[in-house]
Amino acid sequence: MPAKILFVDDDVNILDGFRRQFRKTFAISTAPGGKEGLEVIEREGPFSVIVSDLRMPGMDGINFFSRAREAAPETVRILLTGYADMETAIEAINQGNIFRFLTKPCKLEDLLKAISDGVKQYGLVVAERELLENTLRGSIKVLSEILQLINPEAFGRASRIRHYVRAVGKRLRVDNLWQLDTAASLSQIGCVILPQDALRKLYLGQELTGEEAQIFSMHPFVASDLLANIPRMEVVSAIISLQQKNFDGSGIPGDPRKGEEVPLGARILRIVLDFDTLLAQEQDKFGSMEILMARPGLYDPVALKALAEVIKTEESFTKASLPASGLRDGMVLFEDVNLLDGRLLAPRGYKINRSLRERLRSFSENPGIKEPIAVLVPKDSAETSG
Repeated sequence: MPAKILFVDDDVNILDGFRRQFRKTFAISTAPGGKEGLEVIEREGPFSVIVSDLRMPGMDGINFFSRAREAAPETVRILLTGYADMETAIEAINQGNIFRFLTKPCKLEDLLKAISDGVKQYGLVVAERELLENTLRGSIKVLSEILQLINPEAFGRASRIRHYVRAVGKRLRVDNLWQLDTAASLSQIGCVILPQDALRKLYLGQELTGEEAQIFSMHPFVASDLLANIPRMEVVSAIISLQQKNFDGSGIPGDPRKGEEVPLGARILRIVLDFDTLLAQEQDKFGSMEILMARPGLYDPVALKALAEVIKTEESFTKASLPASGLRDGMVLFEDVNLLDGRLLAPRGYKINRSLRERLRSFSENPGIKEPIAVLVPKDSAETSG
């Protein structure tokens, strides 16, 4: 598939010339000005390379590239101008992060070479991003699987809270939702330093010994230190380190930050973790929400309201008890799924998917699964199957 190139120039004759010269080599789009160029980027992007004139009425090439950089940061930018002054070139490079600066009239072979080099540069940038994203996903998956093996209790809690954290984040339109989702998934990774029995006591609201309480208070910082070594995890690390910080500034760590100085992700995580603890103590969802709302100052009121709205929407599910063979994607576990030897296979709140169903099949005979399994079934699904 040919690389996509956008030419921006206020002279339609020049645009027609570019289209004739390069239409057999690249996939060409054109725009008669900076404003129109931004619209084309939004409508037809991403582009490998954008070639723009400098001197255009309304929005010049420098301003256009500054805004294009925000809209499409990976796209390579080439600037053409008939004014070859060094000051203009430096300004364009600094503000628009220009890959090449070419003067008019520009030889066809020089422009072709600059565009070809730009296409190669774009390919390198995209490949590096994809490599980083794959490495990041792989690192998150490995850490989550390690937690599942070492401390299933902590893994179960992380799996349960992820649903609510993500739902609240969506309702509040959190930017970069993947960071919040990842923070929820890895929020308990620091609990590898805490015995499972102690963690179970905590979830049930039982008192920890002095040593257990001290170790537990350290787990957010253990997790944060682990994640700090992974690229692009700075925000996730910060959210996890502040998961025990209250809205009024109390809690851990004991620094002066409070209110909106605490990242929104950490404020959401704080609420959902306490909500999960109340559920583990056999409180129902609405009763748990009443308890949370009766704790003034501890929680962000906006995030708390969002969680209450999420809870209300869950009335669209009905409870059912099914054999493992009857589980379907989209159902949610209402209770933990345990093997007959007592080991935890999947935690309450886990959304059923193909991977879980395959694991259930593999353990169905040896050692066997405790059945029936309590699940929440989307009402639409239940009515259809009925």
